[in-house]
Amino acid sequence: MTDTPALERFYSVIPAGGIGSRLWPLSRADAPKFLHDLTGTGKTLLRGTWDRLVPVSGEQRIMVVTGRAHRAAVEAQLPTLADHNVVLESEPKDSTAAIGLAAAILQHREPGVIIGSFAADHVISDTRSFKRSVVEAVAAADAGYIATIGITPTEPAIGFGYILCGAKLDIQGAPNAYAVNSFVEKPNLDVAKGYLQHGGYLWNGGMFISRADVLLEQLGQAEPELLAGLQELAEAWDTPRRGATVDRVWPKLRKIAIDYTVAEPAAKAGRLAVVPGDFDWDDVGDFAAIGKLHSGGRSNNLAILGEDPRVLSDASTGVVVSHSKRLISLIGVQDIVVVDTPDALLVTTTQNAQRVKSVVDALKLSGRGDVL
Repeated sequence: MTDTPALERFYSVIPAGGIGSRLWPLSRADAPKFLHDLTGTGKTLLRGTWDRLVPVSGEQRIMVVTGRAHRAAVEAQLPTLADHNVVLESEPKDSTAAIGLAAAILQHREPGVIIGSFAADHVISDTRSFKRSVVEAVAAADAGYIATIGITPTEPAIGFGYILCGAKLDIQGAPNAYAVNSFVEKPNLDVAKGYLQHGGYLWNGGMFISRADVLLEQLGQAEPELLAGLQELAEAWDTPRRGATVDRVWPKLRKIAIDYTVAEPAAKAGRLAVVPGDFDWDDVGDFAAIGKLHSGGRSNNLAILGEDPRVLSDASTGVVVSHSKRLISLIGVQDIVVVDTPDALLVTTTQNAQRVKSVVDALKLSGRGDVL
């Protein structure tokens, strides 16, 4: 192994994909969730992710994996993103292909590199605590573990997966690292309340930190054909053969989440470590989450977002997102969600916000791709 300190070998990877279907009709294929300002800070979620990673790895050691259609928008948001660190997907293939390709490219360029994968569409304001957790996770990765950062739960949330912590690990530079006993799928409310009472569960924030060679080895045990395809792509990536190789190999890659190919098998093998993250975190998974971000803890709040929104309200709570210039008037409605765009209107409640994805699925089945 190299004598270079672990943090100097660290590379941040931002997978910027997915349309955020639970945020339709605001989030679309051509304007996905990560390209929106959902926090009211004047920054898109992608820019916010970049800004909190720069102090950890530096601007020149951040790679973004995104769709070809989003390249111009991504580069406009991140003008200092190095051209060789833009990895374009010809079609979405889920997180294993996106993160695995980044790992393979970086390992080919820089053997011994440690990578960290951080979604483009999460919200974290406590950047100091975030950095401390990442530094510990990098130390765990350097020790040979695949590390993740688990979020300390603040409520019995049913929209997140959970991580069950095991014994504390003895890793230099990672005093708060634990072994991971298992990953748990999204629970119902009663089960989630039990997890909170137990105290040994963390939310799965989908952040993975690992030596690239360790991650690829674990991936190959579960999906050898997928790994072979990614390695073939990586070997051609910085050569004139890239285009032809992508066109031939990428469509054949299996579409599967990294939780199933790397994280869960690593946990079973005792190779997965978790560092508890005591910072605020939200994956902004639906409009109810947006409401919470803007409520400031007040239950009688109406969050209003959009470009010059025209909203009149009387004794109403919930979320309004306006991009149509229409006047929206709300009288005596509680926990309502109104999303008004020029070609589509969504009306639901915060309680049913997770069900918006079913509308998107129905539109796909009916051939109404024009509003997706």
